[in-house]
Parts: sequence; C-alpha cells; structure tokens
Amino acid sequence: MTTSFGILSFGVYLPRARMQRKAIAAANGWFAPGLKGQGKGERTIGNWDEDTITMAVEAARDCLGDTDRGALRQVVLASTTHPFDDRQNATVVATALHLASALRTSDAAGSLRAGTGALIAALEGRERSLVIASDMRRAKAGSNQEMQYGDGAAAMLVGEGTPVARLLGAHTESVDFVHQYRMGDKDTDYGWEERWIRDEGYLKIVPKAVSALLERCGVEPGAITHFVMPGTLARVQAAVAKKCGLPEGSVRDALGATVGDTGAAHALLMLAAALEDAKPGDTVLVAGFGEGCDALLLEVGTGATAAKRGVKGALAERREESNYMRWLSFTGTLDLERGMRAEVDKVTAMTVLYRNRDMIEGLVGGRCRACGTVQFPRQRYCVNPECNALDSQDDYVFSERTGNVLSYTADGLTYSPDPPTYFGMVQIDGGGRMLMDFTEVDPASMDVGLPVKMVFRIKDADPNRGFVRYFWKAAPAARS
Repeated sequence: MTTSFGILSFGVYLPRARMQRKAIAAANGWFAPGLKGQGKGERTIGNWDEDTITMAVEAARDCLGDTDRGALRQVVLASTTHPFDDRQNATVVATALHLASALRTSDAAGSLRAGTGALIAALEGRERSLVIASDMRRAKAGSNQEMQYGDGAAAMLVGEGTPVARLLGAHTESVDFVHQYRMGDKDTDYGWEERWIRDEGYLKIVPKAVSALLERCGVEPGAITHFVMPGTLARVQAAVAKKCGLPEGSVRDALGATVGDTGAAHALLMLAAALEDAKPGDTVLVAGFGEGCDALLLEVGTGATAAKRGVKGALAERREESNYMRWLSFTGTLDLERGMRAEVDKVTAMTVLYRNRDMIEGLVGGRCRACGTVQFPRQRYCVNPECNALDSQDDYVFSERTGNVLSYTADGLTYSPDPPTYFGMVQIDGGGRMLMDFTEVDPASMDVGLPVKMVFRIKDADPNRGFVRYFWKAAPAARS
C-alpha cells in the first residue's frame, strides 16, 4: 500500500445541549424585536463544566481512536478562548490524552484563522501532529453574536500513512482587516458593520487568496468539489464562491442552523463534515477568514473517513434546551446569588496536582501484576483481599473504559451550578468500581444499570485565585 503525508483521521466534539434560538429571541424581544427574524434553528452550548480544554480533549479522543499515540511528535491547540493565559492549555490536553512527555505542545491564538494556520503548519511540517481547534466564545445577551455563535471543537491527525486527504497547496493573505475584535480586558467580541465586512472583507480578501492558491496548484476553479468557508453573514459563502468561479454545488453548509459558528474551530469542523461526504479524488478548498485568509487545497484520498463520532454522530447526539436563564448563569453572563454553600474556599495544592497528574487529569489507576485486579486510585497494596501484593501496580487507564451505574444520589444540599449534584458508584467494564460525579444527567432516565462513558470535565473553579480544576466524570453513553 502506497503511503503519503496528509490528514490521517479527524474527530469532532459538539456539546449535547442545543439552545433554541426562538428562546433567545423570546427572552430579548422586549428590547431587541429584530432578533425574532433570527429565532430559527439552534446552536450548541457548553455545559457549566465544559470549556475549550474539555471540548478539545473529546474531539481529540474521537480523532485518535485506537491509533498509536506514542508516535505523536506535536500537539497544537488553536482557540480564541483558551482558559489560561499563562499556563499552556495544550499540555493539559496532552496529559488527559495520556501522551508521552517527549512531545512538543503549543497554543495557537489571536485569530479565527488560528485553526487553519495550525493545520497548514502541521501539513507543511512533515511530522506526526495532532491539531485541535476549540472555541467557547461568550456574547452579550440579546446580541446577534449570541444567536450566531456555537461551541465546539474539531481535531485532525496529520502524518505519514494512508491519508483521508493530502495537501496540494496552501496560501495565506495576512491583512489587518478588522471585522471583529476582543481586547484582553473584555469578555465579549465587538463586531463591525456587516455589509462592510462582506464587501470589503470576504469578497475581496478571500478571492485573492483562493486565486493565488489555485494558480500555484494549476487547478481550475471549476474542478473544486467542496468549498469550505465559515461565516455568519447570510449567503456569504455562495457570494464568495461565485466571485471565485467555483461550482455552485461545491458550497458546503456552514452548519449555522444546527451548530452556529464555532470560531477558530469552525473551518476544521466544516472540513470534517466535507471529508465525511467526500469520495477519493475529490478536491476540497478550505478558506479560513480573519485578519486575512488562509486557503488550503486538499485532495481526498483512500484513508478511512469514519470517526467514532464525527460530525454526523455529534449532530445526532443532542438535547434540546430552552432554559435561557440557566444558560446565562453557566456562561457567567447572569450573576446569580449562589448561597453560602458556594462560598467554600477551593484552593488547589499545586504540589498534589503535579504528583498525581496522571491520576487526576488522566484517570490512570492500577492493575495488579500478581492477580490482575484493577483499582482506582492506584495504591501500593492490591485491594484484592486474597492478594494484597505490595508494589505490584502497573498503570491502567480508566478514561477509555465504559461502565454502568451501580448506585447514585441526587444531592440538593451540596452546591452545584446546575443542581442537584449527581454522584454515585460506577461499575467499570473490565473490572473495578469508582465513585464518580455524573454529568449530562437526564433525571427521567437516570437509573441503576445506565450505561456510561468517561468524559473530561471541569471539576470546580477557585474564583479567589482564578484557577480551574479538571477531572473525569461519568456521562450517559450514546445509544445505538
């Protein structure tokens, strides 16, 4: 089998909750009646315990599947909403994925082109790399951005093998065209006038980048099979395609009605959707807009395009949400009175976090070499009373295991941003039991025996010191 360098696999993560836009329009109609015209469809919204890092981990897990993670040489996390400004976010992701420490990790930021820029660099760098783009952008209540944005992540594994797609060429136009921006002391973006963005931005900058790329690759515009370009402006994709001379049928759905625009992740998310539908030999043109334009031309190969979840699976795994006020409290837009139980000091001992990082961020337990018993947490003595071997524990990764609810409690007294707090005992497939928090709980279906999977989530936050702690939780497993 002939091998070449390119995109070997891809993965996607979209939060389950889908805020109904009609709920946003109804809540803000007294002040902004014009939102009613946008009150169609839905957008993805992260849970209170999700952020850019947790979504990136889930997209990467979907991408990597059972591939050899030890062969990776680089992990890049692209986002405009990294949780940490001074702590490398990609390293947290790498730890959760059980990647070796002999690995380059980096954060790409500062532009909606961060995802496409990181992908170009990886494809041209010729090393086995994992490129993840993830965003969870905040918007002012009642704004167009609140309607148009969405939360999500996409990942691409790049390396030598039988590629899903290989790079034919790339071209970038770097232009300080400000269509939106966010200063460091602000929580939300400021957007400029839409007609100006369309006419002076998309319709001038993108065609220039596309034309230069196609000329360099010797490809006619009419030969493009799939055209991928994020954008929230109405019909902007079709207008750009027409100006570039691309076939009308090549324009890919921007997923605005079902997802929203996921920021730096959206070009990779749309690319993943295109690759799910593409056939070997198809050409995919990707245009990432923001302070210029990244343009990539890809040829679809014979590599397997099936991810564990993928775009289609992520779209299908949804839960309709219409409680607008609850969502505002999750994002911090609405400052609720949370009561005295929320005032417990949650200082994080960095020494403990470091010494137990594999256990805490990687959910690594132990397996006894003497009797095969698995346990979490890993300890010096085997918990099997018939064994009790000393220092017999090898690493055992629980995060990729599934299980079933053995017992559970819904606690209305313990503070939670989304009460009640659900926790209980999980029987792990393959052995072992673990006391865990539950997330994405549907009270109507929560019961003993419920199949669950492990998901990387925010455990809690320390508002006094501005630190976020992560751990693994049990979530209902998707039913086939």
